Amino acid sequence: MNHLTALSAQDAPSQQALLDQLGRMLVETGRCDDRSLERAHRAAEESGRRFDGVLLQLGLVSERGLADSFAALLGLQIVGTDAYPVEPVLPERLQARFLRDVRALPIAQFPDHLVVAVADPLDGFAAQAIEAATGLPVTVGIAVPIELEAAFDRLYPRDDAMPAGGADDDSPLEEDAERLKDLASEAPVIRLVNQIVFRAVETRASDIHIEPFEDRLRVRYRYDGVLHEMESPPPRLIPAIVSRIKIMARLDIAERRLPQDGRIKLAVRGQEIDFRVSTIPSLHGETVVLRVLDRNAVSFDYGKLGLAPRVVARVDEMLALPNGIVLVTGPTGSGKTTTLYTGLLTLNAVTRKVVTVEDPIEYQLRGINQIQIKPQIGLSFAALLRSILRQDPDVIMIGEIRDLETAQIAIQAALTGHLVLSTLHTNSAAAAITRLRDMGVEDYLLTAVLRGVMGQRLVRRLCDSCKVEAPAAPELVARFGLERRTDRRPITLFHPVGCAACRDTGYRGRQAIAEFLAPDAEIERLIFARTDHSAIERAAVAAGMVTMFDAGIDAALAGTTTIEEVARSIRSEN
Repeated sequence: MNHLTALSAQDAPSQQALLDQLGRMLVETGRCDDRSLERAHRAAEESGRRFDGVLLQLGLVSERGLADSFAALLGLQIVGTDAYPVEPVLPERLQARFLRDVRALPIAQFPDHLVVAVADPLDGFAAQAIEAATGLPVTVGIAVPIELEAAFDRLYPRDDAMPAGGADDDSPLEEDAERLKDLASEAPVIRLVNQIVFRAVETRASDIHIEPFEDRLRVRYRYDGVLHEMESPPPRLIPAIVSRIKIMARLDIAERRLPQDGRIKLAVRGQEIDFRVSTIPSLHGETVVLRVLDRNAVSFDYGKLGLAPRVVARVDEMLALPNGIVLVTGPTGSGKTTTLYTGLLTLNAVTRKVVTVEDPIEYQLRGINQIQIKPQIGLSFAALLRSILRQDPDVIMIGEIRDLETAQIAIQAALTGHLVLSTLHTNSAAAAITRLRDMGVEDYLLTAVLRGVMGQRLVRRLCDSCKVEAPAAPELVARFGLERRTDRRPITLFHPVGCAACRDTGYRGRQAIAEFLAPDAEIERLIFARTDHSAIERAAVAAGMVTMFDAGIDAALAGTTTIEEVARSIRSEN
């Protein structure tokens, strides 16, 4: 690491020049935009603080992004989490309280110098004071603040988060709502929660899972449908972290016996991001899940979703119809809502009124009337649909058909000239027909209004930066009939490797694989005969439907995913 010359008061012009360069660098690298930078400068002038600190406080840039920019600007290195020591360095000469105050931590001692991780590389006081206290020249590395805090908590544990009376206090921390509010409002807790949230957005995680256990707090991010564990905060901060999130989501922090749901809106790198928050009581505290609803990370485009052109053509054909019901099926997290939103945006026009009834509203769509159900006040899917029909919309999207009453009103809407889009939780397109029948929908109504059913799943895409091509194993060729699926010889498949771009998973992003069932005369006959879904599926395949599994194998042959990933996401649920 390079030595950083300390910036004293006489160096103020030099510091200002560096800050000006930092601002330009943040904009040039896309970590911040001009508008956010100007906003931070105005706030800094009013508060008398440095603008980089204001950027962090307002959530306009991440701690990692700022640290990377400082490193590039000053020619220093970022201190990785593996560089922090197992035991404190020179604890007899350097007090923990002083190190916390100056936000600097010695991480390695050598005969001729000391390596120190600092949160603020422009503050020369910390390096000078540590040099004076130890008699060793200091070499500086840039620390990401959240990682520095975690290292401090591990190396210098403190009990200041405990109640004044200790463990035997009559009013323990978990039961004291006022004390929880105070703890949740402390700067380190706010910074820690913000960093957990911002990192999820920056790394494109879809969910954040915060789970308390007896001896630790586990934080996991979901990437491409798979959970990955992150560095865990100290367990003593469990009540404060959970309370902070509940305060942000406007939930009742004193209520820890019942599940709660809420929403958070935050500015992350200048973009407004919504988070759907759910809390559930567990053995060692409340588990919290935050669903990241980043409109900029979601593409409402069939091509980018990965849907096959033949499926897109059938969907467009159905959406062009003046009335009827079109369903999208699949388990939770299979992309049903995203597909419906994409369809709605193609229908959105000045000449057409589009209304949605959702639980919850995941993304706000410009020009579309979106309504949130509220069962606690009697505002259910069925109740809202009755009122909506009086306003005579052209297109109605129902978030999910859950019961017979909702299904009957949807059918009534379709029969009276409306196009109705909705979802069902079934494992295949054919199973949607039997599910509606099981709910109590009459066969003659089903055949009268059902225009098409799309079943879909999401599979992980192979990382284009590291995937490798290799000849397919003879067993795979024979088992899945690959010879009849492609003319390419020899038959090759791509395999995941892992690199920095994909977090060493071999996969980056997800794509949809789907099947589309359009009822014809034979399928209608089978519906009236009350056959099971497998017979309906066989008839659909005979009529030309490509099943989800076959669509997945085609995607694997095209090199966008793997057969193992297709089998994991489809076969495991059938």
